[in-house]
Amino acid sequence: MNDDLDKQYYKIKEVAEMLGLPQSTLRFWEKEFPTLIKPMRSAHQQRYYRAQDIEKLRMLQYLIKDKGLKIDAARTYLRSNPHNISRRVEVIERLTEVREDLASLLRALGGRKL
Repeated sequence: MNDDLDKQYYKIKEVAEMLGLPQSTLRFWEKEFPTLIKPMRSAHQQRYYRAQDIEKLRMLQYLIKDKGLKIDAARTYLRSNPHNISRRVEVIERLTEVREDLASLLRALGGRKL
């Protein structure tokens, strides 16, 4: 799970910005994967996502956007091996963080090659 999730609930706009996805995509995935993604709803039907919902959305983002799977293929993949997907997403996120840290260090060194 990602450590940067410090609130208990996030509105759909915040989650969309966090993942770099349109809100309509999140609503669509909620309809296509009703057993996986279940945001809480306010009395006015405002969606509130928890950290575990966001992690599941990241898994879907990896399968559909990064791997290029169709909805049915992603559904099958999730049924067959959800833990493997979760680990892959965590590894990719960690590698991305390391890459950003290294790029920051390189910028701090003035772009010099060692």
